[in-house]
Amino acid sequence: MLIIIVTVGFYYFEGYIENNDFTDEKTKNTTDLGFYYLPTSTTGAIIVHDFYSLSYSEKHEQAEWVAYELKKEHLSKNEFKRPFFEEDRKVKSSSADWRNYKKSGYDRGHLCPAGDRRFTYQAFEETFLTSNITPQNHEFNSGIWNYLEQKIRYWAKVYDGVYIITGGILSEDLPTIGYEHISVPKQFYKIVFNNSSTNPKMIAFLIPHKDTKTPLKNFVVPVDEIEKLTGIDFFTSLEDKVENQLEASSATHGWKF
Repeated sequence: MLIIIVTVGFYYFEGYIENNDFTDEKTKNTTDLGFYYLPTSTTGAIIVHDFYSLSYSEKHEQAEWVAYELKKEHLSKNEFKRPFFEEDRKVKSSSADWRNYKKSGYDRGHLCPAGDRRFTYQAFEETFLTSNITPQNHEFNSGIWNYLEQKIRYWAKVYDGVYIITGGILSEDLPTIGYEHISVPKQFYKIVFNNSSTNPKMIAFLIPHKDTKTPLKNFVVPVDEIEKLTGIDFFTSLEDKVENQLEASSATHGWKF
C-alpha cells in the first residue's frame, strides 16, 4: 500500500512540475511577443502560435483577427524558400484547405505578413498556415495593402517596435470562394499600437477591398469604429482611461508617413 501511495504521489508531483514548467515557458514566450494585448474573440477559438496569435472563425473559414508584435530586431531581409500552405492543426474545426483558392481569382493574402517574420525560417513558415490567410484581390494585395505593410515595418524601425492587429470585416452575406465557402471581406483593417514611449499612440486603418490610389491617411479611422463593425474589444488589458482615449482618436500626428 505504501509503495502504491508513493508511486501515485510521485506521478502527480512530476505532472505538476511539468505543467508548471510549460506554463512558465509559454507565459515567457507570449509575453516577449506582446501577446498580453490579445483582443477578445467573438468565436472563442483563440490560437496562440509561436510568432503570432489569432481568433479563428469557422463560419468564415479565416481569422477574425491576427495579432503580433513587430520589433526592430525582427526586421530582416532573409530570403527563404517559399513553403507550401498548410492547414492549421491547432484549429479544432480545421482551417480551410488552400485548394479553395485555386482558380478563385483571389490571392492567398497573409494577415501576419511573411515579410514581418523573416528573422527565422520557423517564423516565416508559420505565416503559411491557412488560418493566417484570407481571399484578397490581387491589385489590393499588391497595392495599398502591401504599402501599408511596408509603412508598418518602417514604424517598427523608427519607434523600436509596434503591436499589430489585423483582419477582414467579417459580416453576414459576404461572397464566398471554394468548396468550403471562404468569405471574401469587403473591408480590411489594421490597428497599430506603439507603447515604446511615455506617450503611447495608436492608429487604425479601414480600407475597402479594392484597388485604390487614395492616400493612406484617408483610411485612418478610430479603433472604436472597427470595434462597432466587428464586435471585438481590442485592447482590454489597457487601463480604461488610456484605452478609451486612444481608441477614440483618428489623429495622424506623431506617425511618420
